[in-house]
Amino acid sequence: MPMQRLIGNGLDYADVIELYALADSGVPWADAGAQLGDAIAATADEALAHGHRVTARSNYLRASACYRTGQVPLPDSDPRKKPMYHKLIEFYGAAGQLSDPPVEHVEIPYRGGNLCGWLLHPAADDPPPVVILMGGFDGWREEYHVGATYLLARGVAVLLVDGPGQGETRILQGLHLDSEVPMAFSAMIDHLYADDRLADRVGIWGNSMGGFLAALVAATDPRIAACAVNGGTVRPAEILDRFKRFVTKVQALLGIDDPDQATRVMNTFVLTDQALSTLTCPLHVMHGTPDQIFLIENARALFDGAASQDKTFSEFPDGDHCIYNHSHDKHTRLGDWFADRLGAEGEHR
Repeated sequence: MPMQRLIGNGLDYADVIELYALADSGVPWADAGAQLGDAIAATADEALAHGHRVTARSNYLRASACYRTGQVPLPDSDPRKKPMYHKLIEFYGAAGQLSDPPVEHVEIPYRGGNLCGWLLHPAADDPPPVVILMGGFDGWREEYHVGATYLLARGVAVLLVDGPGQGETRILQGLHLDSEVPMAFSAMIDHLYADDRLADRVGIWGNSMGGFLAALVAATDPRIAACAVNGGTVRPAEILDRFKRFVTKVQALLGIDDPDQATRVMNTFVLTDQALSTLTCPLHVMHGTPDQIFLIENARALFDGAASQDKTFSEFPDGDHCIYNHSHDKHTRLGDWFADRLGAEGEHR
């Protein structure tokens, strides 16, 4: 995992260097993440025991990020996967309880399980708008905590969520991605609309394959008031055109054991011209020119095909996938854009 992705999404530089050093010395990547996470969590516990809540919070976030990073290469069948997932949730939740306002763990009933997320509130008197924020094939909700802080600072609440096939919703709830995924996100929007602490102004921000999902949801649920697609595409299966071995991630996402069947099913997820003609809310598409995960022409096709009258295309000539190498610029652009489109009233906008 490249340094810019790790640092841009929550790991401290020194933690990345130590993680790399452990891996280079022969410690398996997952075990290195757990070893480093436990050491940092111990410093968080000590800080909290001495009343240093700010330090404890930041170190719990670091510990969670180590566990999150460590579990990425493990298949769901690996016995280390679920314990590591419980740990990353435990440490992120511990940090959330030290936040003001506290972060809430959310479980939204869906198909005999739960869609799982974290609800983060800004320090605001009036009900704020809210953005649903998610990742893609293997970068899931806690990875986007940094981006969430930019929204909070601008008076926007955030639902960091794992959709079907992602994160806690898959690993611990057993829910996988299928053609009815817009219904899952509509259930999330129902949940947000029913919360009288939040305004009925909901945006959605998807990263990588999550960008495809964000556009799909915006095209199918008229309650989405603004949509951001970062590193997305009209056809997520394009990654298999160039990286055949990535099919294992697709199999896990879909819950399909056979790689050929998983490839066929993934190829049914396409934003057609007809689908994009119903995407009418404000749209911001962000992409790196050299991105080889999802090609920029497919991001441009999404942008060009959308029927939105208010459209922005942010292209980074040297941007990597999801613009990890311009993290601050990415987050300020999208934070300001959502605050403007959703009518946020944060005093620090």
